[in-house]
Amino acid sequence: MSGRVKLAILAAFSIACTDGAAAQPQKIGAPPEASNMKLVGTSDLQARSAYQPTIHHQGDRWIAYIGHHGGTDEIPAPVNPQTGKAEPNGTSIVDVTDPAQPKYLRHIPGQEGKYEAGGAQMVRICDGKQLPKGDRNAVYMLRSFGSEAHEIWNVADPANPVLITRLGGLKDTHKNWWECDTGIAFLVSGAPDWRTRRMTQVYDLSDPAHPVKIRDFGLPGQEPGSTGAVPTELHGPISTGPIGNRVYFGYGTNKGGFVQIVDRDKLINGPKEPTPDNLRLPEISRMPMSALNGAHTTFPMLGMPIAEFARDKDGKNRDIVMIVDEAILNECSEPRQMVWFADVTVENRPMMISSFTVPEASGDFCERGGRFGSHSSNESMAPVFYKKMAFIAFFNAGVRALDIRDPYHPTEVGYFIPSITAATDKRCVTVDGKDRCKVAIQTNNVETDERGYVYIVDRANTGLHILELTGPARAAAGLP
Repeated sequence: MSGRVKLAILAAFSIACTDGAAAQPQKIGAPPEASNMKLVGTSDLQARSAYQPTIHHQGDRWIAYIGHHGGTDEIPAPVNPQTGKAEPNGTSIVDVTDPAQPKYLRHIPGQEGKYEAGGAQMVRICDGKQLPKGDRNAVYMLRSFGSEAHEIWNVADPANPVLITRLGGLKDTHKNWWECDTGIAFLVSGAPDWRTRRMTQVYDLSDPAHPVKIRDFGLPGQEPGSTGAVPTELHGPISTGPIGNRVYFGYGTNKGGFVQIVDRDKLINGPKEPTPDNLRLPEISRMPMSALNGAHTTFPMLGMPIAEFARDKDGKNRDIVMIVDEAILNECSEPRQMVWFADVTVENRPMMISSFTVPEASGDFCERGGRFGSHSSNESMAPVFYKKMAFIAFFNAGVRALDIRDPYHPTEVGYFIPSITAATDKRCVTVDGKDRCKVAIQTNNVETDERGYVYIVDRANTGLHILELTGPARAAAGLP
């Protein structure tokens, strides 16, 4: 029996042994539910609903920058203990150099408003010394600001950030991508004259103090002056930079979605006027998904060696895109949102090859309250996990660790569902005209760092959890 088969059996046995513990909803004070993952440290993030964590190695420190949704009906602007003032949810900055003892450094308020209408959900970081025209002493944070702007801050001193640039006058802003080596940014915006809530604005942010707009981009039918049905909106892009020369766009979130593969050079340097022909020019292909599913995250893993194909004359390496949908409705009130793997080696003929979901019965997740289903994956391409392990936020099923070395057969090797706390917010559904509310973990987004730590944040105000792999999962990732 091969070592890899033994690891898979051990992982399956470990997960099976904990299924019984996962069958009952959690209560305050109950331990977390886990298999092959353990808790290292936590931060309550001032009980703010959290979206995107981005972890940055900054000098001799590791800093977590965490974007937040807006406030809740009950607490639209939580009190910041550091200032004693109520502040709209924005961006938390946490020193995680010692992951067992995170230190909360600063909260930067975001836009006033509740839920998706407020906060500052998205955050990306680039060192000034890496950007072509940046201040070498600066560290730049790009964040969305509620539904109306993008901002760039200098966070070289993470406890004392300074606003550098603001791009305002927008309808909606969300999940951006920023290339630190070129400065090119793909900003998810809602331009006032476009016919969709979210499209792409391409900017040159190589000098963050002097942004240069390159173009607006979207689907034909979304552009100003067009007529007829409006195609589904963008959720977010991921670029492979000038070397890979591809941008992978995800549209549709939880229904009617598709993946769009775009020639990056043609997108940046092609004709800019948003005519239907010009919008089609950079597109290489689209891969439609079911009307029941969408594409929240489109994570490229190009040139993956596939062990099963090692002796084949052709096709030993494959270009893979991992697609993660987003569950939206509470208590399974919609089709299941899942993780999908697509083989895009032949770019004009992409095809689905596999999928993954958490078995609902393994934790009675439809009964727990809140959302159950996938949301997002880690997006770091650091070698520690890239093309080996993926971490998927699954709302009330916590974070799931997948062995993806064979993307045709992704295998769960671990999971972690945090404990609920007194701060964990309720989630409601309407039954017979009345709200029925339950308190449940809502693991929202996940990221990893180059040291091998996994960071998850909670949509229902339960904070940040820093994790590490153990046992067979750790061995599968090649960690000591």
